[in-house]
Amino acid sequence: MQNQEQHFLQTEFWANFKGRHGWKTYFFIFDGENISKVDSFKECKENEKCLSVLVRSFSLKIKKFSIAYIPMSPEFSSNEENLRQNFFNELESISKKIFKFLPQNTICIRFDPALDFENLEERNNFVANEKKFFRQHKDNKENFRIEKTATDIQPPDTVLLSLLESEEKILSEMKSKWRYNIRLAAKKGVEVKSYSAKEADFSKAFEEFFKLFMQTSERDGVQFHQKNYYLDLLNSSAENPNAPVVKLYLATHESDVLAGIITLFCKKEAVYLYGASGNIKRNFMPAYLLQWNAICDAKKFGCPIYDFYGCPPEENKNHPMHGLFLFKTGFGGKLIHRPGSFDVVLKKNWYTLYRTAEKLRAWFYKSLKKKLAGR
Repeated sequence: MQNQEQHFLQTEFWANFKGRHGWKTYFFIFDGENISKVDSFKECKENEKCLSVLVRSFSLKIKKFSIAYIPMSPEFSSNEENLRQNFFNELESISKKIFKFLPQNTICIRFDPALDFENLEERNNFVANEKKFFRQHKDNKENFRIEKTATDIQPPDTVLLSLLESEEKILSEMKSKWRYNIRLAAKKGVEVKSYSAKEADFSKAFEEFFKLFMQTSERDGVQFHQKNYYLDLLNSSAENPNAPVVKLYLATHESDVLAGIITLFCKKEAVYLYGASGNIKRNFMPAYLLQWNAICDAKKFGCPIYDFYGCPPEENKNHPMHGLFLFKTGFGGKLIHRPGSFDVVLKKNWYTLYRTAEKLRAWFYKSLKKKLAGR
């Protein structure tokens, strides 16, 4: 059975969910130096390491190729000795063991390692030094070439709020304005309700939530998944009693739906996955009350941490997401920094073309498209 303390992105639930949305799932069990490809993590014993690998295939007129993706694994400690060498060795070791099981046209194995730094400068220095370390080793024919990606898949910077203290203590460590806004929303009559996909009124609530998504996308220029993606996530959680719990929260005032969030709960953590807000009564501060309700539920569930899941790396008034930084850090959590995504290159020539195309795509969506829209 899979370790319940693994990151949600390494659960069989998440792999199977992504498998219904364009990815092929692979499960591996490591027992010392031995590796086995298995159909599910049910075969994983307590002393064995489970690994979920996602593969996405692409088709061009002249070539079909795939990329493999390993989210939030392997795990490292920023305090461990020989971190730089261990980081390189572990990414290469895993790649050498699994690449023969992957499609032959796989051009790279992309990792999002679980490595947290509390200091931004330490994270940046680690990444810069790791790039130099990779360059020193890539000429050795026995080594795989490892590259830092141009864009990261998972957010490299986030805010983690400890839930080990009482609700009163958590409130007291927030910025005073955040406590005020939580109480203001309640005083104004904002009500928050959570929904599981099994509940009778879920369908109506979900439709209201998706309307908010559309308003948020139009207002802020945010790209979202298709509607069925979120619906499937909520449904698959409700259908599987052993899966992480995924809930939809809506904040309403009288007959108006003001904002909503989707939050995931498991033994290791609670994670704020998605959020959306409408264009009316924003001064009623519904987002603050939504988060507080999810935080309280996470404590009841037994989650040790609430992950706000993504924000700018530091306070910078010129950053386009400065408001998001202020909002998430105001709840009193700890800002942590991860190194982001790294590629172990399997097909050098095709990887170079893919990397160039990926850079162009990121530039189009993150820069040009927003400029054309006047943002």
